Amino acid sequence: MRFLVTGGTGRLGSLVADRLRHGGHDVRITSRRTGLGLYTVDWKTGAGLAEAVDGVDVVVHCAAANGDVEMERALVEACAGVSHLVYISIVGTDRIPIKYYRMKVAAEELISQSGIPYTILRATQFHDLVRSVLAVLAKCPLLMPVPELRFQSVDVTEVAERLAALAVAEPAGRVPELGGPEVVPLRELALQYLASTGRHRRLVSFRLPGKAFGGFKAGHHLTPAHADGRITFAEFLAAEATALRR
Repeated sequence: MRFLVTGGTGRLGSLVADRLRHGGHDVRITSRRTGLGLYTVDWKTGAGLAEAVDGVDVVVHCAAANGDVEMERALVEACAGVSHLVYISIVGTDRIPIKYYRMKVAAEELISQSGIPYTILRATQFHDLVRSVLAVLAKCPLLMPVPELRFQSVDVTEVAERLAALAVAEPAGRVPELGGPEVVPLRELALQYLASTGRHRRLVSFRLPGKAFGGFKAGHHLTPAHADGRITFAEFLAAEATALRR
């Protein structure tokens, strides 16, 4: 089978492409960059997209959007002849009113109504994202403000494994969500992050106003019934620390 992975030079896309290649498949990757072996696509104009999709059996869409659905619209138009379109989305997109999530919902609807056989996987936030958020919150030298939220972050490698498996299977529509192995208060994740970086901060909990924060507070971004991930946030941090020491 011939696969196209959009955003194939990104964190998730590159892992998906590697797993498909290890399975013996022919894999193309698109990128906004130019480079040897890349199919360069300008998502604003669609330039290069037709060439990238030509002759492909399955498209795995991992490219990051710019806040609207024009990328997905262009992709759907180009994918009229493919046998399977796989899309990665986010748990809670239809229940938390923020712009990026509304865009993901619109993209899901566009794909599901396109007539192209498809699979959509919703996953919780990646460990990488939670770590990046905590790094920003820890920039103050003495205090670390921490929103009163819980997270169920998942390792990006496990999302890549699930996407690659879905890509080689038959189109399945909306499949069960993928969440990390545990639901943990952000305060506890902050303590784990500080310990892993050897820093000390006084944690200050706070609440944010608005419907978006209310959606997160209510846990709409969580999927405890699908805690299928195996790697915890603490294990992710430990693996990163080990890699840095090498």
